[in-house]
Amino acid sequence: MSIGSKDVLHVARLAELAVADGDMPTLVEQLGRIVDFVAQLNEVPAGEEAPPFVAGPAQVILREDVIAPIPLSRTPEQMAPEFRDGLFLVPRLGAMEEA
Repeated sequence: MSIGSKDVLHVARLAELAVADGDMPTLVEQLGRIVDFVAQLNEVPAGEEAPPFVAGPAQVILREDVIAPIPLSRTPEQMAPEFRDGLFLVPRLGAMEEA
């Protein structure tokens, strides 16, 4: 589809935009590229006969699931400022204090 300056002016009028004469060639070219890009969508197969889109390769080799803990370089007790009975101890917020 060919886009001309008349089409650009029509779109500008609908959008209530002023277009300078010097900007017209650039806008005609840019709007033409946009319309050509959107026109490519007509080439995409659609409907029930179109194959479903699957991102990635058709077949993916899956690895075996291995359930194992990830070893830490330090224990939680070594990382926490305070740790008791398997729990991290944090200071009580002032908003939680009873007045």
